[in-house]
Parts: sequence; structure tokens; C-alpha cells
Amino acid sequence: MKQQNSAVPGSKPSKARRKTREELDREARDRKRDKKHSGHAAGSRATGGTQAKSGTGSSQAKDPRIGSKKPVALGVTEVQVKKPKQHKPKVEKPMLTPQAELDLLENDERLDALLERLEEGETLNAEEQAWVNAKLDRIDALMEELGISYEDDEDEEEKGDDLMRLLKGTD
Repeated sequence: MKQQNSAVPGSKPSKARRKTREELDREARDRKRDKKHSGHAAGSRATGGTQAKSGTGSSQAKDPRIGSKKPVALGVTEVQVKKPKQHKPKVEKPMLTPQAELDLLENDERLDALLERLEEGETLNAEEQAWVNAKLDRIDALMEELGISYEDDEDEEEKGDDLMRLLKGTD
């Protein structure tokens, strides 16, 4: 048995017709246009930052744009070319012989002046005292290196003379 349709015979769903290529292209263009306009309005960075700020205490409104605010020169101007810094080679002091260095230290005017002040009973500040100590230590090291003793040269000559007399047997 056949069932009857309760719908009106003229309102049967007609077969869906296929869209032509032109209609499909038009719909695609419309979708693309709608998608294109879905972003923010033009100039939104410059005009969108007008929200009320409370309690910041800043009298100037902060610029909402991101980046450097430094002005950039447009056009051709004379550019000062910075020359790269050349590293100066370290000039090594010529190595002095221990005897020459000892002579320089013994003839140092500053060292002599500070030692005279010490002999007179004055007290030196910490920097001067440290400098004097360093120079005296260096003099000691040079004298040991050269084989010079602290005793006066005159005393050594007298002792040498005494030894010579003893060896010769003359008194």
C-alpha cells in the first residue's frame, strides 16, 4: 500500500538546483569582503587610548603608540661618521736592570721627602704610608737580588781590613 502525502501537492520540495559558477564567485567575494572588514578601525592606536586613568598623577597623557619617540632626520644631511676607536697597544716599560731600578728608587725625591717626614716624627696618611712601604719592600728585594747587605759599606771595609790584618799577622 501506498501512503499518501499529507502535504499539498503543489508545495512539494522541489529539487535543489545547483548554483552557477558566477553565483559561487559572487558569494565568495562577499565572504572575503566581510572578513576583510572584521578588524579594528583605521587609526585605532592613535585614537583608542583615551580611557580615563585614575590616580597616576601624571599631568601629561601617555602616548599609546609603541616605539621610540626620538625624531628621525628625513632627507640628506651631513652625517658625522664616527671613526672606530683604535686600541692603543700597551707600551711595555723597558725592563730595567735591578741595579738601574735600585738607583732610581734611591734617588726618588718623593720617597726621600716622606722618609724625612717619618724621621722627624710626623705621621703619614694611609696612602702615603702604603706607598712608602711598597717602595721600601722593593728596595729590599732588589738589594737581596744584587747581594747587597743592609750594613754600611764602611763597616764592611773595616771588617775586611781587620780580617786582612789577622790573616797577615800584623797588628
